[in-house]
Amino acid sequence: MPNLQELFQQNRSWSEEMRRRTPDFFTKLSQQQSPEYLWIGCSDSRVPANELMGMLPGELFVHRNVANVVVHSDLNCLSVMQYAIDVLKVKHVIVCGHYGCGGVKASLCRCQLGLIDNWLRHVQDVAQKHEEQIICLSSEDEKVRRLCELNVIEQVLNAGQTTIVQAAWARGQALHLHGWVYGLDDGLLNDLHVGGSSEEELLHRYRRAVLEQSRPA
Repeated sequence: MPNLQELFQQNRSWSEEMRRRTPDFFTKLSQQQSPEYLWIGCSDSRVPANELMGMLPGELFVHRNVANVVVHSDLNCLSVMQYAIDVLKVKHVIVCGHYGCGGVKASLCRCQLGLIDNWLRHVQDVAQKHEEQIICLSSEDEKVRRLCELNVIEQVLNAGQTTIVQAAWARGQALHLHGWVYGLDDGLLNDLHVGGSSEEELLHRYRRAVLEQSRPA
């Protein structure tokens, strides 16, 4: 495990490498940011948003929280969404969960972890809403995997029902919502085909995605 001085050294090496490849990279980066994507993902250290999509700093606006939750009472998440959509004019909002999510596991087993239990109540609500299709699965791993997917689907719906997204669509802004899940075991993204660029499309694809996830794997 590196000590703090090693972290600073790694930072210097990274900075030098970036300038070697693109001499004016930091000059341009410091003047403005114009990402086309907002990533709402999990805080898990194994899911580095920029890296897994091969993107450089400045290409992806990021918000992360435990279990990639989007709720209307979270002013932190809503503020990020509002700035990204209204000011930066991103074209895509991606809600990305990941298989093997510790927050999802804890929600499913109702483990008591402390203060975070209150936050994970949102994921437990998803589990209760889709209880019938979760309990029919034979293994705990299958149940966690299914809940990881269903949680993303529900959070995409929540994102689309925020006043921020609704207002953007009402004024004709080009904005598309997406729901993905990342595989820790293979490093690949799985598109759940939920989201859309209008409320009508969002609701249609939401219902279809839930139906797809209810079918046996």
